Amino acid sequence: MEEKKGFFKRLVSGLTKTRDNIVSGIDSIFSGFSSIDDDFYEEIEEILVMGDIGINATTSIIEDLKRKVKEQNIKEPSECKKLLIQSIKDEMNVGETAYEFENRRSVVLVIGVNGVGKTTSVGKLAGKLKDQGKKVVLAAADTFRAAAGEQLAEWAKRADVDIISGQEGSDPGSVVYDAIAAAKARNADVLLCDTAGRLHNKKNLMNELGKINRIIEREYPEAYKETLVVLDGTTGQNALAQAREFEEVTDITGIILTKLDGTAKGGIAVAIHSELGIPVKYVGVGETIDDLQKFDAEEFVNALFAQQAN
Repeated sequence: MEEKKGFFKRLVSGLTKTRDNIVSGIDSIFSGFSSIDDDFYEEIEEILVMGDIGINATTSIIEDLKRKVKEQNIKEPSECKKLLIQSIKDEMNVGETAYEFENRRSVVLVIGVNGVGKTTSVGKLAGKLKDQGKKVVLAAADTFRAAAGEQLAEWAKRADVDIISGQEGSDPGSVVYDAIAAAKARNADVLLCDTAGRLHNKKNLMNELGKINRIIEREYPEAYKETLVVLDGTTGQNALAQAREFEEVTDITGIILTKLDGTAKGGIAVAIHSELGIPVKYVGVGETIDDLQKFDAEEFVNALFAQQAN
């Protein structure tokens, strides 16, 4: 619980810039308008879009808000704030099933372009699963970036989990193949694979992920498969574009959104979910192992609006 509480505090402070970007504008609308009319909704809409929440999510949130206002016969703009907050939460709820892989023997592929905090996220996730009493094997299948393997080995040591690596420049598929054999032999609960994420050449990426997926299907058909894409929250709409490109080459089951501390573009968490129908499953707000936590819509929106956690 302490960890959760500490994380909520960090989330609140991490989202300060996003809050200044979105919430202060919305508050001034709530206090500045004397009646709820089209202009009122338009102003809210504009702020949400400018806050990287995205067109789809914004439209859906505004529709939901209008419906609630009508149903509850609300006349005062100031009374809309609670409703708006609830509409944003409803838009983002991921539900319990999002973490099915934790309860099954599973393979988790983690992909993402360099520089988004992918390897670090894999390391932190390994630590979290290990803390839950899971037996974890790491596969260092990002064999293109020289430092990736060393970095992952460091995390493996810190989390006290096994790691399978290949030579630098070796075939990622063969690392995954070896790691599957190790996961089976050691009776691991979760095999976590750090894979390369080069988007500039989509064809190569497609081929590589295709190959890795085929190896998993052939060698480990009984494993539940999860594919998480790591995105950098500071890049806003660009993160959305990256997620779209990855979605073209493989089936994505969830997003890890990193670097939410200190960005004004935290609204992107809402947009990704809405625009792509892919849930944000983890968010990162810093460097330590506790700074990656399961995404909680309730908590995220409360932190965004600096509401007290109940």
